[in-house]
Amino acid sequence: MSSPRAAAGTGERRAELRNYSDGKLLERVYGTYKLMHTHQTVDFVRKKLAQYGSCSLRRMGVMEVLQMLDQVVDESDPDVDFPNSLHAYQTAEGIRRAHPDKDWFHLVGLLHDLGKVLVLFGEPQWAVVGDTYPVGCKVQPSVVFADSTFGDNPDATDPRYSTECGMYQPGCGLENVLMTWGHDEYMYRVMKVNKFALPEEAFYMVRFHSFYPWHTEGDYRHLCTPRDLQMLPWVKELNKFDLYTKQEDLPEVEQLQGYYQSLVDKYCPGQLCW
Repeated sequence: MSSPRAAAGTGERRAELRNYSDGKLLERVYGTYKLMHTHQTVDFVRKKLAQYGSCSLRRMGVMEVLQMLDQVVDESDPDVDFPNSLHAYQTAEGIRRAHPDKDWFHLVGLLHDLGKVLVLFGEPQWAVVGDTYPVGCKVQPSVVFADSTFGDNPDATDPRYSTECGMYQPGCGLENVLMTWGHDEYMYRVMKVNKFALPEEAFYMVRFHSFYPWHTEGDYRHLCTPRDLQMLPWVKELNKFDLYTKQEDLPEVEQLQGYYQSLVDKYCPGQLCW
């Protein structure tokens, strides 16, 4: 299996990733998180789940949506400034090299960020991209910019949501937790509604791949079930390739489309509900 260092290309490049203290994109990144941390509330998340959760607004195929992401650059990402469609192929190809026998996992790499098509549906980036975390309970310090971006969030001063568990019970399970609304939860809903023929691990990886405070920093474990923790290594495995394959050396998409179309035809064919 390729190590994260190998996937990144160099140790120096690896050290540069997820730098939230300086860099040419920092002002854009901070502004996106400030808006997210102001407006992502329990009520907002419930509203978006009602709006998009049934995936009944349009019909499109996977490769069509992937091509649409040529138009999307993630404004929360401090590492890259190129379209998300290319990042999808980078991630998938990294997984393919390390796990040649798991074609379903290759497809997960391609699918994991397709929910960012919400930007093209008119959603602001702060409601689509960025690290996720639970709403309805105390924000942990590991959340990006937690010390300076929540001052205007109305939930921050609501006593119902100010404790470690907030509106949840210990061990309630991540499936029963409201995460900040964005591309992770939306794509998970698309996969469920359309009954993608993928293993449980795939659904976990897509749903929680941006939940860095959990899978990388170790927070929010008090909300987890044993099954959540059993799935955690898979989420971390996807994260290696999601993060460490980000390079300016961009893939030759035309040479890869045939292979990934075959995976789409196998696991999630045809026109899907979005």
